[in-house]
Amino acid sequence: MLKQEVKGGQASLADPRFRADVLNGLDRRPRAIPARWFYDRCGSELFEQITGLPEYYPTRAETGILAQIAPELAALVAAGSALVEFGSGSSTKTPLVLDAIKPSAYVPIDISGDFLRDSSRALSARYPDLFVLPFEADFTRALSLPRTIAAAPKLGFFPGSTIGNLIPHAAVDLLRAMRASLGLGAHLLIGMDRIKDVAVLERAYDDAAGVTAAFNSNLLARINRELDGTIPIEAFRHRAIWNDERARIEMHLEATRDVSFTVEGQPFTLVAGETIHTENSHKYGPRDARILLRAGGWTPIAEWTDPKGLFAVYLAQAQAERPAP
Repeated sequence: MLKQEVKGGQASLADPRFRADVLNGLDRRPRAIPARWFYDRCGSELFEQITGLPEYYPTRAETGILAQIAPELAALVAAGSALVEFGSGSSTKTPLVLDAIKPSAYVPIDISGDFLRDSSRALSARYPDLFVLPFEADFTRALSLPRTIAAAPKLGFFPGSTIGNLIPHAAVDLLRAMRASLGLGAHLLIGMDRIKDVAVLERAYDDAAGVTAAFNSNLLARINRELDGTIPIEAFRHRAIWNDERARIEMHLEATRDVSFTVEGQPFTLVAGETIHTENSHKYGPRDARILLRAGGWTPIAEWTDPKGLFAVYLAQAQAERPAP
C-alpha cells in the first residue's frame, strides 16, 4: 500500500520505497537507481515496444523456445499446477505456458498495478474458464500467495532474463525468495540470456529507433512527476555499455552538461559526463546459470536453448536441501 504524505497542502502518493531508492541513489557515488522503478505505466508500455524491436533478440528467442518445449513441459510439471508469474508485464509469453500445462489457476505478480490489471483482464477474456488472481506486489521478497492456491502444486514463471537485472548476490536472494513463496516441491521456469558477441548485445540495448533511450529517460520523468523533481531530462543521454569483467550490459543516463536540480526539495549536482547507473543485464553461460540456480535453492532438471544458442530456458525444482556432499 502506498504511503500518503502531505506536502505543501497537497497529498503525495509516491511509493515511499521509490522515494528512498531515488534519494539514496542520487546521493551515493557512483549514482545508481534500481531498475525496478522503470516500470510505471509508461515504462511498462515502452518495454513492451522494446520486446518487438529487430535488435532485441531475447523475446523472439525465448518465445520460440517456449513454443517448442510445450510437450516436454507438460510431462515434467505436475497436473493441476497453479502458474505463478513473477513480473508478468503484459503476459505476452504466458499463453504458451498456459496452453502447455493447463493450470488450475494463474497468479500474475507485478509492481505496476494498472498495467497488471489491464493485462489480467485481457488474459481472462482469452481464457474465460481460467481462474486469474492478479497480485500487485514487489516479488523480490517472499510473498504469501492467495489461499485459494495453497494446496495446488506450483510452477513459477520468470521469463525475459529479468534475473539478469540483479547483481549475483541479489539474484540469489531473489531465487530464494521465490522458493519461499512457492514452497518445497515447486518448479520454476526461468529465462536467462547467454553471453555472446558484444556488438549484438549493445545493439539490443541501444536500438536505432531510440525506444530503449526513451525507456531509460522515462525514469527521470517519473521522478519529476512523482517526487516533485526538477531534473532537466534533455540534459541526459542514454548509454548502453558492455562490462566484460562483470559479464553484463550496463545502462546509464549520462549528463551532457553540468546540471543542478532538486528532488523533493533536496539539491543535487552532476558534472558533464557523470552518470546515473539505471540497469544491469547480466549474461550467463550454461555452467554459470546452473550454479546460480543451485545457489538460490533450485535444482536444474531441464535446459533448452534456441538454434543459435542466444538464449536459454531452465526448469528447476525446489527440492529438499541436504548438507554437502
